[in-house]
Amino acid sequence: MSQTMNPAAALTSSAAVLNPEIMLYTRLRKSPYFWKSREHGVAMYSVYNHTYHPRHYGDPVGEYWSLLNGVTIWDVGVERQVEISGPDAFAFTNMLVPRDLSKCKVGQCKYVFITAPDGGIINDPVLLRLEENRFWLSLADSDVELWALGLAHAGGWNVEIKEIDVAPIQIQGPKSRELMIDLFGKSILDLPYYYLNHYTLNGMEVVVSRTGYTAEIGYEIYLYNADHDAGKLWDTVWQAGEPHGLRPVGPCHIRRIEAGMLAYGCDITRDTNPMEVGYDYKWMVDVDQESDFIGKAALKRIRDEGISRIMCGVEIDGDPLGSYNDGSMIDRFAVYSGDGGKVGEVTSACYSPRLERNIGLAMLDIGHSELGTKVGIVTPGGPRGGVVVPKPFIDPRKETPKG
Repeated sequence: MSQTMNPAAALTSSAAVLNPEIMLYTRLRKSPYFWKSREHGVAMYSVYNHTYHPRHYGDPVGEYWSLLNGVTIWDVGVERQVEISGPDAFAFTNMLVPRDLSKCKVGQCKYVFITAPDGGIINDPVLLRLEENRFWLSLADSDVELWALGLAHAGGWNVEIKEIDVAPIQIQGPKSRELMIDLFGKSILDLPYYYLNHYTLNGMEVVVSRTGYTAEIGYEIYLYNADHDAGKLWDTVWQAGEPHGLRPVGPCHIRRIEAGMLAYGCDITRDTNPMEVGYDYKWMVDVDQESDFIGKAALKRIRDEGISRIMCGVEIDGDPLGSYNDGSMIDRFAVYSGDGGKVGEVTSACYSPRLERNIGLAMLDIGHSELGTKVGIVTPGGPRGGVVVPKPFIDPRKETPKG
């Protein structure tokens, strides 16, 4: 790896600031829960969907253990909700995503990709079907509303597309059931994995789904009239949660990397197609369905011709990396083969406290993706050894979140 370079090593100037601040001001958006999460001591922000995103409250590893053993609350108001409704809503939304939505019932949720004509991934939201012709896209970090508006206008679709005043919070962890029973009653336990239902909580209209971005048991509470009622919902949940040890957290990237879960902008971008992420395309991308969708021809060609790279799991030697969520991974880590040629990049990496080793997701050339392949990885601390391993690292059949 003699030709490799670590940009962080160039920070030798006396003027360099190790951890520059991010400014809080008026141009960036705030989650409806922004001030409530600040009351609880948010220590770091990033920006997601043009919105300040609480990353952690001072101890991301402590938050990880609370997620594994207790119950947590996470402000995910950054997941902007784009609603698609109207007479053509089903046909339009089915054209937008590679999954066959004829298999998505009213009251069901689906994890979906939104793809471009070349098959590249534009977003990977959770889709909620509230009515026959009414859908929410709970967005990852990209401007899907503008994409959908442009498509609808150009195609003359009879749909209404708008960002709505609905904001979710996540209640996650093995003790989330007890808290949700206190809030909604025992019938909440009848809600199946990846389904939703409508409730009234303390006078507020909400939708509850059995979903989350943690790979643990959990729920999301989607609040209507969020700009007005966000503080009331937060306080209602907090008061009910205190006896259960409820803890505010940010996104637990240690747990999602353990689970092999993707982060848009980190692991996948417009330059990534669904065949490359290592999921079984037969459930995420149905190129044989009767209906057409954007990117279908490209993805069928990619399926038939094969891919040149794929997302893999890697273990990385050396001292513990950070939690990822603490700003310890500014850039992707270059990956090299034994002969010094670059063969890919680690897109997310962290130290797993319960596995007691460094783990990561890496997009690697197919020729270097076989399990057990030895690679070299350039981290901020210098070159290290690595090996290709199976992913997910824990709970490969997702039995934990299914409960």
